[in-house]
Amino acid sequence: MSSEPDGLGAIDPDSSFEQEQKKNLVKSLNLFDLVFFGIATVVSLDVLGEISSFGGQTFTWMLILVPLFVIPYAFLMSEMGGAFAEEGGPYVWMKLAFGRFWSALGAMLYWITNPLWLGGSLCFLSAAAVNENLISMPEGSLGDWLFKLIFVWTGILVAVISLKRGKWIPSIGAFVKVGVLVIVTVTVVIYAIEHGVHGYGISGFSPTLAGFIAAVPVLVFAISGFECGTAASEEMRNAQHDIPRYITRSAFASAFCYLIPILSILLVVPVDQITGVSGFMSAVNDTFSVYGSLQGVLVKVAAVLFVFTLLTQGAAWMMGSDRLLAAAAMDGAFPRWFGTFSKRFGTPMRVNLMSGAVATAFVIVAQQLNSGSAATTFSIVLTVAISTVLMSYIIIYPACWVLRRKYPDVERPFVVPGGEWGLRLGTISATFFVVLGSWVAVFPGTLESVLGLEYDFAEEWGVSRGKFEALTLGTLAVIVGLTVVGLWWAKMERRREARLAAEVAVAGGEAVLPRKRA
Repeated sequence: MSSEPDGLGAIDPDSSFEQEQKKNLVKSLNLFDLVFFGIATVVSLDVLGEISSFGGQTFTWMLILVPLFVIPYAFLMSEMGGAFAEEGGPYVWMKLAFGRFWSALGAMLYWITNPLWLGGSLCFLSAAAVNENLISMPEGSLGDWLFKLIFVWTGILVAVISLKRGKWIPSIGAFVKVGVLVIVTVTVVIYAIEHGVHGYGISGFSPTLAGFIAAVPVLVFAISGFECGTAASEEMRNAQHDIPRYITRSAFASAFCYLIPILSILLVVPVDQITGVSGFMSAVNDTFSVYGSLQGVLVKVAAVLFVFTLLTQGAAWMMGSDRLLAAAAMDGAFPRWFGTFSKRFGTPMRVNLMSGAVATAFVIVAQQLNSGSAATTFSIVLTVAISTVLMSYIIIYPACWVLRRKYPDVERPFVVPGGEWGLRLGTISATFFVVLGSWVAVFPGTLESVLGLEYDFAEEWGVSRGKFEALTLGTLAVIVGLTVVGLWWAKMERRREARLAAEVAVAGGEAVLPRKRA
């Protein structure tokens, strides 16, 4: 086998379907676009309240994660993204490293996170922000339902339109997000001067074992996603040059964008008042009192911008993850029908629409969870999202180590520093945190029990362990089932294509696979 794979074509060199679809891709992304796309995907205002609710040690654990997780993670993605700059990004890396089954499972885990997130926590938090700060829209009302459905399908529409135009929406969202964080931070300083701070002493920022188990998985989820843009590698103007640079720059910028607002929330909002639904907006409400009579208007503006950033973040993830699944379909790891890229827009429209359908279904399901409390729903939905995206990274991160060994001669514009040992330590460190996060997400309370820490499951989640595990394990079983069915279906398609090619070859003609309409 050649030591230099040439993209998906090297994996399936006879795939005329893949070649036909790649003709619809348009190179439109430059380094500027990618850096802000990375910030748009990674910096999550929606989880600021959730992660800040663990108290002062949240800030400490984030600082610790920068050298132990963020930097190794960014280095791994930079090496693979620069060396194997193909459409589908992580799918290609997993396929070259581990084969079709594991890459298909990783792609499904990676993709399914995003419609669940869009139709779950992003949608519900946006509705709560509108209801509390803009117009009355009680949960379960007609207005609430309409808002959530419009929110979901607006995000999908952004993913459907051509990347040449659609790329500006996440970029604008990133600019707005950074601007909001800067304004809130400056306001916190003014508020602190006038009213004092929350009063955490040095001991309040001391990390604890309980905080490690509780806070770190959510922090890891929040800081993940730098590689999302690599799914559009063949739509970049200079992928090998730009991917390592955009990943490292957006990684450090995003870490900074988390550390400052986390500290701001901790300094202003009492811990018992911070929740996943209202944490960020609570800080805004409290601190904007320094603007006197303008407080009400400015809070409303902040709420609108908050919702806009959540929408653009969801859309950015849809752009990347939908391309990843479409690449799997192009390669024959999922039904070909989903591997079609629109000739008009150059986007995987069929996967986009499937994402919209899944997100819509999740809105309906999430509305019925528990008593309808937005806070409880958010926590469970977020847990499901963590359990799927972090599991995909368990396959993606080690791929870098395997690819270095399998394809040592491939040109690598960026190499993980430290030689072989640097790569090993980086892979082990980054993978450890996603394994921890996956376990804690699916089986919360088990590590606390082993370590002798107090953990009241019903009080923590508001539901029984049986109901919680039914949701999380049931979700994972469905994902594995969808992967197996998709692989089986795609295998049957590949066999039919091979038979057709053989029959035509015997007849002395040229096999032309059925054309797929966009």
